Amino acid sequence: MDNSQSELIYKNTRLEQELSQVRQQLELLKDSYEKALNEIERLEGIISTLPKDVLPQDITIDTDTGTRLLRFKMATVMYVDLRGYKSNNNEPRTQSGVDELDQIIIHFAEIAAAHNLQIIKTIGDAFMCVGGIPEKNITNPVDIVMGAMEMVRYAKQQRTEASDNKFWELRIGIHTGPVIATVSGKKKFSYDIKGETVNIATRMAAAAEHDKINVSVYTYELVREYFVTDYNGVTPVKYHGDLEMYYIRRLRPALSVNKKIGEFPNEIFKIKYALRQFTDLQESILDKLERELPKTLYYHNYKHTIDVVNEAELIGLSEGLDDGDILLLKTAALFHDSGLIIGFDNHEFYSTQFAREILPKWHYTDEQIEKICGIIMATKLPPNPQNLLEKVICDADLDYLGRADFIPVSNTLYEELRALGKDIDINTWNKKQVAFLSTHQYFTATAQRLREEAKESQIERLKKLIVDDAPSQS
Repeated sequence: MDNSQSELIYKNTRLEQELSQVRQQLELLKDSYEKALNEIERLEGIISTLPKDVLPQDITIDTDTGTRLLRFKMATVMYVDLRGYKSNNNEPRTQSGVDELDQIIIHFAEIAAAHNLQIIKTIGDAFMCVGGIPEKNITNPVDIVMGAMEMVRYAKQQRTEASDNKFWELRIGIHTGPVIATVSGKKKFSYDIKGETVNIATRMAAAAEHDKINVSVYTYELVREYFVTDYNGVTPVKYHGDLEMYYIRRLRPALSVNKKIGEFPNEIFKIKYALRQFTDLQESILDKLERELPKTLYYHNYKHTIDVVNEAELIGLSEGLDDGDILLLKTAALFHDSGLIIGFDNHEFYSTQFAREILPKWHYTDEQIEKICGIIMATKLPPNPQNLLEKVICDADLDYLGRADFIPVSNTLYEELRALGKDIDINTWNKKQVAFLSTHQYFTATAQRLREEAKESQIERLKKLIVDDAPSQS
């Protein structure tokens, strides 16, 4: 065999080796690709099992362990330190004391559930819960403090009823901030939380006196309009320096049933709380409108709803409505066009059906819901409002008639009607607008003062756009 043949055999061998290596790499890539597809399917399956309320939160999934981590920007953590079983004789804890602790923890869990709080864990003499997860909400600092006050009342009651003068020392610490929640379980979810917010809550409890609710300055700023507080100095916290603390004493007199004691909320508190909660309700309904309203509703879209809610509040306040009426008015404005999800004709009635279905879940009373539905029906054209609230929403719904942006807003309504199959040209539309504006009237003194004069100028603007000899279509 000569050198040329040997060299050729050598090259062929090398090529076969390289080809074999390439095939192996392709197999590895194929395996990796299939594993990646399987992992994607697995993660999608995990995410599909999560409650819808947590899906808008940032989600991280550890692909090695399958652990689901949810990041919440604002949650409020309560740490309850029971500090062991005490007695006048410093007796060691007995089985009856352990049983009593179990009963206390069970009752605390019931209190937490009643205030929409998530129980995190109970270790020994400690109890921890959190507001704002898994359903993010703006009321969680108030919910936590109300729950804490009820826990303190329960502990005091147990002490009063104890025949052997034995008691648990109760200290509560509360802090508001971001948390990372670890989710486990498939059908019934359980949560654990970690992060700086948890650590600060435990520091607040450690700095609290017996039977006191100690909150950080962050929580204090979010709840001070509801509660009477006492300044409790500062405590050093890593990365925060000296963090200010406050004791929660009681509900403010104006917000409590018994103004002297301040334990239980009155109707004024409930309205104030509902107005704060409205932010969450509004976010939920606007999200529904954005997802489910027909895309051809260029005028009656979620932006119009926002506009009516804002204008209804402004007019209502100017007309001297109290907080209870403002709540009814804003809620009616939020729902007034939701029925367009079902259909254009008779959508006001469908809107009331949505309100009756959804609002009980947000703790609106039957009486409130009936009033809200009446306000919604007042927006049906031609308007015929029977009371001030109905007059306000009618004016808010057609507020654009007297605004500088009337022409562009009116054009979106024209495009919407065209999309719904109305055969009408722009010239005919402008004539109809002039006729409508000429007969329309605002009902409230506020709207008449702010919009009536500008509405008259709109008529003149429209007349200039009308071409007299243009073909007319109805």
